[in-house]
Amino acid sequence: MEAAVLFVMVLALLFLGVPIAISLGLSSVIAIAFFSSDSISSVALQLFTASQNYTLLAIPFFILASAFMSTGGVARRIIRFAIACVGHVRGGLAIAAVFSCMLFAALSGSSPATVVAIGTIAIAGMRQVGYTKEFAAGVIANAGTLGILIPPSIVMVVYAAATDVSVGRMFLAGVIPGLVAGLMLMIAIYVNARIKNMPKQPFAGMGEILSSAGEAAFGLLLIVIILGGIYAGIFTPTEAAAVAAVYAFLIAVFIYRDMGPLKEHPWYTADTGRKAIAGFKALTLTLFVFVCAPVAIAWLILCAILTNVGIEFGPEIRIAIAGIIQIITLLMALFLYPLWYEKLEARDLPEAFWGGLKIWGRNLWLILVYFLPGCFHSDTKKVLTDAAKTTIMLMFIIVNALLFAHVLTSERIPQAITDWMIGVGFNWFTFLIAVNILLLIGGQFMEPSGLLLIVAPVVFPIGLELGVDPIHLGIIMVVNMEIGMITPPIGLNLFVTSGITGMSLFRVVRAAAPFVAILLVFLVMVTYIPVLSTWLPYSLMGPEIVTRP
Repeated sequence: MEAAVLFVMVLALLFLGVPIAISLGLSSVIAIAFFSSDSISSVALQLFTASQNYTLLAIPFFILASAFMSTGGVARRIIRFAIACVGHVRGGLAIAAVFSCMLFAALSGSSPATVVAIGTIAIAGMRQVGYTKEFAAGVIANAGTLGILIPPSIVMVVYAAATDVSVGRMFLAGVIPGLVAGLMLMIAIYVNARIKNMPKQPFAGMGEILSSAGEAAFGLLLIVIILGGIYAGIFTPTEAAAVAAVYAFLIAVFIYRDMGPLKEHPWYTADTGRKAIAGFKALTLTLFVFVCAPVAIAWLILCAILTNVGIEFGPEIRIAIAGIIQIITLLMALFLYPLWYEKLEARDLPEAFWGGLKIWGRNLWLILVYFLPGCFHSDTKKVLTDAAKTTIMLMFIIVNALLFAHVLTSERIPQAITDWMIGVGFNWFTFLIAVNILLLIGGQFMEPSGLLLIVAPVVFPIGLELGVDPIHLGIIMVVNMEIGMITPPIGLNLFVTSGITGMSLFRVVRAAAPFVAILLVFLVMVTYIPVLSTWLPYSLMGPEIVTRP
């Protein structure tokens, strides 16, 4: 009886147009006041407890990092890199748009931010070379959904907070499904492009690939900072989010300089010589390799994965090889880059390095002088304000949803539903079908975080009882949230795409529909091939251990 009243109140308020946060909070308070043995004072206690959730602290920092990255011109550099890599294949510009969305998703953790940042540039580019407006809009609307599947993901943080599973394992679990989803969209575009003879770009050459990679490197380094820092044990996911927000601010304002007081101060002036610029780039690349050690870290990760399948290297050998790799890559960055790529001669290197040092000295002085003005610049204030608005809205929903989850738990509603489902013969297979149907329908009408916070406390205990892996269940729910963002009437990505293209909502829905079918096939794969979600996190971090209530 109590469960029926609670859900009816929530649904009635939602259909009356009451905001989701108020619907959840008001229904919970009424249920506690009239139907529960809990004291009404438990409302205040639960609201306070929810607001003290350490995991949720990652959300405002990820939102802030996404805001700086969306404003700071990172998207333009990522698109250039993606076009250089895959633009020469048939349908390459559309494939590059998907690739760009995948890369930006690993920076932002938000689907709407990915659609706005990449779509604003990519759709215009696709139109210029002959793609139809509908096709371009459909590609971006669907590829933008990868923003919540490829880590770091705000929705994954919400799921982890609602179910008390590991954020780190959730992030790792999204890597392979995110790559598979992006690859499926790319294959569909390529097949369609071959059939319709869509345009392709000429191959830009290795020089353009390296140049564009260098421009995008500082933005993409955020992926290394977040994921590398978490899995190397340097900081927690929440601390990683805070570091990411600070790094995104520094990159947007002082490195890329697309906003803030240094917009009119490029890194080198028009009269800077070619040798000095080459030396500056070589020193910068060397610094990047020294700080990030991407090849050495990739080797150590590979060793960790191989250990789980029985191929093990001793710790001394692993460290020794990693050190050798790091030294070789440093020497290549410092000497091979200017000699091979910049076409300098060996006798030019001292002059080039000295010129590069002078460029670095001048810019470090500018950063020092303009650091405080950059912190209080109008562009910075605008980004902080926009991020704060988004954070307040989302956190208000989350806190009320956690109060709703408390009512469910205190009244043992999930346990009652579990007993009923087992009694009528549900197993893990049919349970996952029911979860997908429920989320696909709910995703058409509700915002992802709010829907997840309503459904997760109910289905999570049932899934555990039926033997469904908690990380696998989380990825299934995130993929459903993806599809919900591109299905009418409340698909958020549809509205965002409509806004940036000027197309009617109906035209955007029709354009996105063929790609939605691909994501539905992908949902079936994720649902019934658990290894896609569980292999990587459990290989690196071991299985998730959840204590049943």
